[in-house]
Amino acid sequence: MTGSARLGTAYWPEVQASTLLVPLGSVEQHGPHLPLDTDTRIAVAVATRAATAAGADTMVAPALAYGASGEHEGFPGTISIGSTALSTVLIELVRSATRTFPRLVLVSGHGGNLDGVRTALQALHAESRTVVACFPAVPGGDAHAGRTETSLLLAIAPHVVRGPPWIIGATEPLAGLMPRLRSEGVAGVSPSGVLGNPAGASAAEGERLLDRLVEHLLPLAYAARHRAS
Repeated sequence: MTGSARLGTAYWPEVQASTLLVPLGSVEQHGPHLPLDTDTRIAVAVATRAATAAGADTMVAPALAYGASGEHEGFPGTISIGSTALSTVLIELVRSATRTFPRLVLVSGHGGNLDGVRTALQALHAESRTVVACFPAVPGGDAHAGRTETSLLLAIAPHVVRGPPWIIGATEPLAGLMPRLRSEGVAGVSPSGVLGNPAGASAAEGERLLDRLVEHLLPLAYAARHRAS
């Protein structure tokens, strides 16, 4: 991806794209083997690959690296701004960005950002802003720091992945864990912070998963383009 396709490294005369992809991440624990910026890395990687596929009319903004991660605050290093602050930031970000870019796509690598994103979209759509959101997800993937995210990081930045061997965390379906997650946080359910089993993770699998996530994002990017045309 050329420097001019990344908004943060572009110079203003180079900014002529109409669609801006905004990666949203988090600073939260991802077990003892993945870094706290895992969600941000994934969002940036998916947005970057999608922008490359979409062509010159699309740019990628610097990531918004803080999100709503209160359920992970039982672990050192997690920093959460909460859903209310996140929605406020997104509303102001999009209001400003639409002065340059007619259409925006929010690309969130963290599911906990959902409430904040939804609230922001309601306000922005009421103002007739062309903005959509994408939460790229792998059907059947494990919940947190398991095989899915470990494979993605092995493909994106293998040097940041510690191990194997990896710790197996709580492997029950997320729906069954939700009552305890709400009342006890992730630390109460899984002392390691892992929700899933990283065993079998590989860079090759991560590349396949990235392709699927990009395929998930591209139609939304094109839809945003169509809505603004």
